[in-house]
Amino acid sequence: MRTALRWVGYFAGFLFLLVVLAAAFVWIVSSNALTARADAHSETLAAASPAQLADGRRQLSILGCVSCHGEGLRGKLFFDVPNVAKLYAPNLTLIAAHADDQRLARAIRQGVGHDGRSLFVMPSAQYSRLTDSEIAALIHAIRQQPRGGTQTPPISVGPLGRIGIATGKFKMQPDLVAEYAERMPADLGARFAQGRHLAMTNCAECHGSTLAGGEPEPDLKAPNLSIVGAYDLPKFTRLMRTGVPASGRKLKLMDEIARNDLSHYNDQEIAALYAYLHERAQRAP
Repeated sequence: MRTALRWVGYFAGFLFLLVVLAAAFVWIVSSNALTARADAHSETLAAASPAQLADGRRQLSILGCVSCHGEGLRGKLFFDVPNVAKLYAPNLTLIAAHADDQRLARAIRQGVGHDGRSLFVMPSAQYSRLTDSEIAALIHAIRQQPRGGTQTPPISVGPLGRIGIATGKFKMQPDLVAEYAERMPADLGARFAQGRHLAMTNCAECHGSTLAGGEPEPDLKAPNLSIVGAYDLPKFTRLMRTGVPASGRKLKLMDEIARNDLSHYNDQEIAALYAYLHERAQRAP
């Protein structure tokens, strides 16, 4: 009996040791990822056209900058899931006050923070597909916001979030930028070029690099955008402006994103986006 109990104790101690080692591994790997510095290449800072500069403020809304960073881009809490993460978008007016255009462009398109760290949640992967002049106009719009507010708290990643980072489920932005560069949405020719550009610089964050589906939040699936093949333009326009799909049911993320971000698209942009996504669906194997 004593021998059996002794072996049970050995086994329990071994299991405890494995748990401790696994937890240490997850903590070390995730901490290294969250504090890692990334190599960034020099950005091409092209001159934006007068029309792009005038449209910059609207683009801050379309691209979700205002939704994440709050009114005036002064930062806010935008993600809070127990045991996963509590994430604050930083106050961009304070960052822009001491970061030059190169560092802002690297943060937007390369996922490298103004301090050289790899960014965790900035959607740089899809923003990496913005043109040089679009980036210039966006930076101009950021600098137009009056400086104010305070610095937001640092991000806090819980045990499930750290496991996601350690296992590669949650990737740092420089890694995603490289992945998105290799996996582009289908090019359907010049006729659909504008719609493709809109899709790959906005829709890709939720629906994946090739628009074939993604997981924007843990256990929340975004469908392959071939689903647009079942829409006509009026129903698609309603979806973009209100988040209400053809089925009429409430969508968890699309409802908020459409009202806050996509509703700022004009009719011509919605028509171009629809034309590309609908044609993409028609040509799907």
